[in-house]
Amino acid sequence: MADTSPVSLDRLERLPDTFPARLARGVGLAPRDLYRLRDEGVIHELSRGVFRKATAPEGQVDLLAVAVRAPRAVICLESALSLHGLVDEIPTKLHIAVPRGTTPPRFDYPPLAVHRFHPETFEIGVQMFEAAPSEQVRIYSAARSVVDAMRLRHLVGDVFALHALRVSLETGAAHPGELVDLARTLGAEGSVLRAIEAVLS
Repeated sequence: MADTSPVSLDRLERLPDTFPARLARGVGLAPRDLYRLRDEGVIHELSRGVFRKATAPEGQVDLLAVAVRAPRAVICLESALSLHGLVDEIPTKLHIAVPRGTTPPRFDYPPLAVHRFHPETFEIGVQMFEAAPSEQVRIYSAARSVVDAMRLRHLVGDVFALHALRVSLETGAAHPGELVDLARTLGAEGSVLRAIEAVLS
């Protein structure tokens, strides 16, 4: 196989470590160039249309693939709780939230569980998580993730939600007042307050 052309490598240098095909087109790399670079091992295809340089540092590439293709999505529920260290289970799917009424992203990889959250409260508790050096993805805070698990117990299970709540309080990842305030905003104050009282009693 022919060596990668210096022109392609020079253009690749202008791109971030993880990038979509459309961004590559902007620096003059056509789809055929990307697939040649992939076949030569210069870049890896993380998901359809999302690539990462082979020289990039290690990272959580599933998160990066989703962040590049669906930049408004937020890591939520089981996935967020796992990343915050509040549950031991590693989800078999990456759980993301999108605003209700928007078209959810479709991925061949990684497998997704897509949740639709109310647009008016969608950005509450969003913070950044470093999935690789200098590369960040959107994730709900520990407190927001706990409250979401409590209000969506029919999806995650009572035992799972209560475990996350207990660990968050024991480790200081979330505080009772913060949880109650968030729960009030998200319409789950009563159930969260009762659960907190039971855990702390």
